Amino acid sequence: QVQLVESGGGLVQPGGSLSLSCAASGIIFRIYAMSWYRQPPGKQRMLVAAVSSSGRTNYADSVKGRFTISRDNAKNTVHLEMNNLRPEDTAVYYCAAGATVTYWGQGTQVTVSS
Repeated sequence: QVQLVESGGGLVQPGGSLSLSCAASGIIFRIYAMSWYRQPPGKQRMLVAAVSSSGRTNYADSVKGRFTISRDNAKNTVHLEMNNLRPEDTAVYYCAAGATVTYWGQGTQVTVSS
């Protein structure tokens, strides 16, 4: 049974930082591309950042220079470090596995507000 479990969401003020983690089980983690998506209220889910099985990363233009994705194959985890957060970063953040997404986590809420 595949599980992707996100943690680390919450409420933060504009300009603040949050770190999200996703723990994977039931897959051969090291061979999967991993990514983070987000879905703002009333909008479509969109890609935020991705890291390939070889460690290559790519980011949505809106988060470049502020967010960093990383993976730890020894611990089957993927992280998203988010800095200089803005109100428009408010969304449910989802962890995903697969270059064409095969598995989704349940999501974690990130709210950026003063």
